[in-house]
Amino acid sequence: MLRRRVVPLLFALIPTERLGMQNKVPEVTLGFWIIKILATTLGETGGDTVSMTMDLGYLAGTAIFLSVLVVLVGIQIAARKFHPFLYWSVIVASTTAGTTMADFATRSLGIGYTGGSLILFVCLMVVLGLWYWWLGSISVETVNKPKVEAFYWAAITFSQTLGTALGDWIADAGLGYEGGAVVFAAGLAVVAAAYYCTNVSRVLLFWVAFILTRPLGATVGDLLDKPLEQGGLALSRPIASAVIAVLINGLILVLPQRAGRHPRESERTAGGVGAKD
Repeated sequence: MLRRRVVPLLFALIPTERLGMQNKVPEVTLGFWIIKILATTLGETGGDTVSMTMDLGYLAGTAIFLSVLVVLVGIQIAARKFHPFLYWSVIVASTTAGTTMADFATRSLGIGYTGGSLILFVCLMVVLGLWYWWLGSISVETVNKPKVEAFYWAAITFSQTLGTALGDWIADAGLGYEGGAVVFAAGLAVVAAAYYCTNVSRVLLFWVAFILTRPLGATVGDLLDKPLEQGGLALSRPIASAVIAVLINGLILVLPQRAGRHPRESERTAGGVGAKD
């Protein structure tokens, strides 16, 4: 009985940084999802800027953005605590890499949207399955160690790439970019309703929402920059990308950005010992 009371108290008195347990991802709030959707839209317009506007092609675009992503993931994993601008830079890098990788696979390699989406879905499930089998949880609240972060960013990258393929698949199926955006926005609304009205696993709902925000951003990005004859608004890709980037940076500064709680903090709170935010 004494141990049950003393040990949690000791953990509560020691800063999580000293224990090496600080979460490296932001708390999941409404602001998180707003920035995430903008980041995925930037990924679409930014990826198209390099591969189409600059005419470097999907393969060169993939090589560029994958290289940037690998470097940023390395810096993110090496960081000792949560840095909002670094985290969102990695997210944007994963969305742009996802855009060019999906376009290269579905268009240049001729796999098609259906085949590409299925392959990427299987890859994502394999990563999540290995993550769960290896560490016992795929909750983002556990992202506080290099091994967990490696699984996290692998899952993020595959989900971003899958989202790009899904967005193109739905848009090209006859719904167009506006119709595709409506479909994925409706899907997110269903997930939000499940979150507030049911007891469905919060971890499952997070990953479903994370995947759905990518095609939503992809279809909105395509709506902004694709030619009028293809159903887009024909806006300048570089200018649209710059405007979205400014919005993201402004929101990071304005909206609260703090690391999500570590599981052990949740356990302490449940045990009656308050944890500092």
